[in-house]
Amino acid sequence: MGFSESYLSEFDREMAGTRKTLERVPDDKWDWKPHEKSTPMGQLAAHLTNIATWTTYVLEKDSVDLVPDGKPLPGAERAKSHTELLAIFDDSVAKARAALTGASDEDLRKSWTLIANGKTIRTMPKMGALRGFIMNHMIHHRAQMGVYLRLNDLPVPSIYGPSADEGS
Repeated sequence: MGFSESYLSEFDREMAGTRKTLERVPDDKWDWKPHEKSTPMGQLAAHLTNIATWTTYVLEKDSVDLVPDGKPLPGAERAKSHTELLAIFDDSVAKARAALTGASDEDLRKSWTLIANGKTIRTMPKMGALRGFIMNHMIHHRAQMGVYLRLNDLPVPSIYGPSADEGS
Protein backbone atom coordinates (compact mmCIF):
# COMPACT_ATOMS: atom_id res chain seq x y z
CA MET A 1 0.00 0.00 0.00
CA GLY A 2 1.38 3.40 -0.99
CA PHE A 3 1.42 6.54 1.12
CA SER A 4 -1.48 8.25 -0.67
CA GLU A 5 -3.65 5.17 -0.28
CA SER A 6 -2.97 4.86 3.44
CA TYR A 7 -3.25 8.64 3.90
CA LEU A 8 -6.68 8.69 2.22
CA SER A 9 -8.40 6.81 5.06
CA GLU A 10 -7.04 9.31 7.59
CA PHE A 11 -7.87 12.19 5.24
CA ASP A 12 -11.48 11.00 4.93
CA ARG A 13 -11.86 10.58 8.70
CA GLU A 14 -10.37 14.01 9.52
CA MET A 15 -12.37 15.78 6.83
CA ALA A 16 -15.57 14.18 8.14
CA GLY A 17 -14.72 15.43 11.64
CA THR A 18 -14.02 18.91 10.30
CA ARG A 19 -17.32 18.93 8.41
CA LYS A 20 -19.16 17.91 11.61
CA THR A 21 -17.55 20.87 13.34
CA LEU A 22 -18.37 23.31 10.52
CA GLU A 23 -22.00 22.15 10.53
CA ARG A 24 -22.30 23.72 14.01
CA VAL A 25 -21.19 27.23 12.99
CA PRO A 26 -24.33 29.41 12.97
CA ASP A 27 -24.81 32.35 10.59
CA ASP A 28 -25.51 34.73 13.48
CA LYS A 29 -22.13 34.14 15.19
CA TRP A 30 -19.75 34.89 12.30
CA ASP A 31 -18.44 38.07 13.89
CA TRP A 32 -18.12 36.59 17.39
CA LYS A 33 -14.64 36.13 18.84
CA PRO A 34 -13.54 35.16 22.34
CA HIS A 35 -10.94 37.91 22.64
CA GLU A 36 -10.01 41.10 20.78
CA LYS A 37 -6.87 39.38 19.45
CA SER A 38 -8.80 36.32 18.28
CA THR A 39 -10.04 35.55 14.79
CA PRO A 40 -13.81 35.95 14.34
CA MET A 41 -15.75 32.68 14.14
CA GLY A 42 -16.75 33.15 10.49
CA GLN A 43 -13.19 33.88 9.43
CA LEU A 44 -11.92 30.83 11.33
CA ALA A 45 -14.62 28.71 9.67
CA ALA A 46 -13.63 30.10 6.26
CA HIS A 47 -10.00 29.21 6.95
CA LEU A 48 -11.02 25.66 7.86
CA THR A 49 -13.00 25.33 4.62
CA ASN A 50 -10.00 26.35 2.55
CA ILE A 51 -7.16 24.39 4.15
CA ALA A 52 -8.01 21.32 2.06
CA THR A 53 -7.44 23.34 -1.14
CA TRP A 54 -3.74 23.45 -0.26
CA THR A 55 -3.59 19.73 -1.02
CA THR A 56 -3.79 20.48 -4.74
CA TYR A 57 -1.17 23.25 -4.43
CA VAL A 58 1.23 20.82 -2.78
CA LEU A 59 0.57 17.98 -5.20
CA GLU A 60 0.43 19.97 -8.43
CA LYS A 61 3.26 22.46 -7.82
CA ASP A 62 6.80 22.28 -6.47
CA SER A 63 6.43 25.60 -4.63
CA VAL A 64 3.97 28.33 -3.76
CA ASP A 65 4.85 31.97 -3.16
CA LEU A 66 2.26 33.47 -0.80
CA VAL A 67 3.37 37.01 -1.64
CA PRO A 68 4.66 37.00 -5.22
CA ASP A 69 6.30 40.30 -6.13
CA GLY A 70 5.30 41.67 -2.71
CA LYS A 71 1.56 41.32 -3.42
CA PRO A 72 -0.42 38.75 -1.36
CA LEU A 73 -2.18 36.03 -3.32
CA PRO A 74 -5.90 36.69 -3.74
CA GLY A 75 -7.89 35.49 -0.75
CA ALA A 76 -9.71 32.20 -0.90
CA GLU A 77 -13.41 32.13 -1.58
CA ARG A 78 -15.33 33.35 1.47
CA ALA A 79 -18.71 31.91 2.33
CA LYS A 80 -21.54 34.30 3.05
CA SER A 81 -23.71 31.72 4.81
CA HIS A 82 -23.59 28.41 6.61
CA THR A 83 -24.85 26.65 3.47
CA GLU A 84 -22.15 28.24 1.29
CA LEU A 85 -19.52 27.36 3.90
CA LEU A 86 -20.35 23.66 3.68
CA ALA A 87 -20.55 23.75 -0.12
CA ILE A 88 -17.09 25.33 -0.38
CA PHE A 89 -15.71 22.80 2.09
CA ASP A 90 -17.23 19.84 0.25
CA ASP A 91 -15.86 21.10 -3.08
CA SER A 92 -12.38 21.65 -1.59
CA VAL A 93 -12.34 18.18 -0.06
CA ALA A 94 -13.51 16.51 -3.29
CA LYS A 95 -10.75 18.23 -5.29
CA ALA A 96 -8.12 17.40 -2.67
CA ARG A 97 -9.22 13.77 -2.55
CA ALA A 98 -9.04 13.48 -6.34
CA ALA A 99 -5.51 14.93 -6.32
CA LEU A 100 -4.46 12.53 -3.57
CA THR A 101 -5.90 9.55 -5.40
CA GLY A 102 -3.70 10.32 -8.39
CA ALA A 103 -0.47 10.88 -6.43
CA SER A 104 2.29 8.29 -6.49
CA ASP A 105 4.79 7.68 -3.70
CA GLU A 106 7.46 9.03 -6.04
CA ASP A 107 5.49 12.27 -6.42
CA LEU A 108 5.06 12.52 -2.66
CA ARG A 109 8.80 12.18 -2.00
CA LYS A 110 9.54 15.26 -4.13
CA SER A 111 10.32 18.51 -2.37
CA TRP A 112 7.78 21.27 -1.96
CA THR A 113 8.71 24.80 -0.93
CA LEU A 114 6.64 27.50 0.77
CA ILE A 115 7.84 30.96 -0.23
CA ALA A 116 6.86 34.51 0.76
CA ASN A 117 7.96 37.37 -1.49
CA GLY A 118 10.73 35.26 -2.98
CA LYS A 119 12.12 34.16 0.40
CA THR A 120 11.99 30.45 1.22
CA ILE A 121 10.08 29.80 4.43
CA ARG A 122 10.29 26.02 4.42
CA THR A 123 11.12 23.14 2.10
CA MET A 124 9.92 19.63 2.88
CA PRO A 125 8.84 16.47 1.09
CA LYS A 126 5.32 16.75 -0.31
CA MET A 127 4.14 13.97 2.01
CA GLY A 128 5.47 16.02 4.96
CA ALA A 129 3.60 19.07 3.71
CA LEU A 130 0.40 17.05 3.50
CA ARG A 131 0.82 15.85 7.06
CA GLY A 132 2.07 19.02 8.76
CA PHE A 133 1.00 21.93 6.63
CA ILE A 134 -2.47 20.60 5.82
CA MET A 135 -3.67 17.82 8.12
CA ASN A 136 -2.15 18.98 11.42
CA HIS A 137 -3.00 22.58 10.57
CA MET A 138 -6.65 21.64 10.02
CA ILE A 139 -6.83 19.62 13.23
CA HIS A 140 -5.38 22.58 15.16
CA HIS A 141 -7.97 25.03 13.85
CA ARG A 142 -10.81 22.51 14.21
CA ALA A 143 -9.94 22.23 17.91
CA GLN A 144 -9.90 26.02 18.12
CA MET A 145 -13.40 26.04 16.61
CA GLY A 146 -14.49 23.51 19.23
CA VAL A 147 -13.57 26.05 21.92
CA TYR A 148 -15.53 28.75 20.08
CA LEU A 149 -18.55 26.44 19.94
CA ARG A 150 -18.30 25.61 23.66
CA LEU A 151 -18.02 29.28 24.65
CA ASN A 152 -21.23 29.95 22.71
CA ASP A 153 -23.10 27.03 24.30
CA LEU A 154 -23.22 25.29 20.92
CA PRO A 155 -22.80 21.50 20.85
CA VAL A 156 -19.25 20.30 20.27
CA PRO A 157 -19.20 17.23 18.02
CA SER A 158 -17.52 13.99 18.97
CA ILE A 159 -14.44 13.54 16.80
CA TYR A 160 -12.13 10.93 18.38
CA GLY A 161 -14.56 9.87 21.08
CA PRO A 162 -17.54 11.24 22.95
CA SER A 163 -17.80 14.94 23.65
CA ALA A 164 -19.75 16.47 26.54
CA ASP A 165 -22.56 16.97 24.02
CA GLU A 166 -22.49 13.68 22.07
CA GLY A 167 -22.06 10.11 23.19
CA SER A 168 -21.55 8.74 26.64
